[in-house]
Amino acid sequence: MTFSSRLVTPLIKLILSVLCRLDAREIKRVPRNGPLIVAMNHINFLEVPLIYAHLFPRDIQGIIKAETWNNPLMAILAAIWQAIPLNRNTTDLAAMRSCMEALEAGRILILAPEGTRSGNGSLQKGHAGIVQIALRSNARIIPVAHFGGEHFWKNFKSLRRTPFTFRVGESFRLDPRMPVSRTTRIEMTDEIMTRISLLLPPSYRGAYPEPQAQKPKHLVFAKE
Repeated sequence: MTFSSRLVTPLIKLILSVLCRLDAREIKRVPRNGPLIVAMNHINFLEVPLIYAHLFPRDIQGIIKAETWNNPLMAILAAIWQAIPLNRNTTDLAAMRSCMEALEAGRILILAPEGTRSGNGSLQKGHAGIVQIALRSNARIIPVAHFGGEHFWKNFKSLRRTPFTFRVGESFRLDPRMPVSRTTRIEMTDEIMTRISLLLPPSYRGAYPEPQAQKPKHLVFAKE
């Protein structure tokens, strides 16, 4: 963690506490050290500074789309938090290497398998990049879901605080004994997304509407 991060992150947390009425009690369930992959849903810009601020001072890195650096303010935060840029238009091997290096260094890696913002909070289909990283690293995955942030701009314009809730699930690993085919990767991705869906209210579950009905066959649940 950089010196600038130690200065800026508490300030960001204070600002966000003014703008949001946050329920982050379950964040304490996220282990203090890695290697660990946090798999979370992606609604808008808000969850990124919120989760960074509330995992502080844990040693974390996250993947952020490369276009983030086009926004001067977000570029500064991304640099301070040592975010990993992802080129979404190609298979980004450099981003993959950076993720593996973060996990090898014992950091917490934050990933949003949806790959893009939903805007309305409805969970979208996940992409299989998280499966490749998890299998290569054998890192635990912990699902983190959040909701409420989709109302931020409307509330901000009305000078109202935004209720924002984090929920944290049980950690697990992907079963390394399974032969990995394209079909298996899709199944593993869907099972990861289902664990996120389980943490969300039914109206947010989108592409994974009945998570209770899905029995995972590729996940090995770990003791805390």
